[in-house]
Amino acid sequence: MSQTRETLITMANQIATFFQSQGAPDLAARDTAQHIKDFWAPRMRRDLLDMIAAGEAQRLSPIASDAMHRLK
Repeated sequence: MSQTRETLITMANQIATFFQSQGAPDLAARDTAQHIKDFWAPRMRRDLLDMIAAGEAQRLSPIASDAMHRLK
């Protein structure tokens, strides 16, 4: 896996961690998804979704994973 793709997982997890500190897991996933939708380039979102589909995103936190599934 390339460093850039690994960075996407790290970034998604950091966003999820921030929103997790703000409220319940369901709200954190919703807010994480909205943040990624608003601020990530479409290619970044697509790359991470492709990684999830290929089983290459095991390090993704449960909240970040939930958020990405909301963006499908």
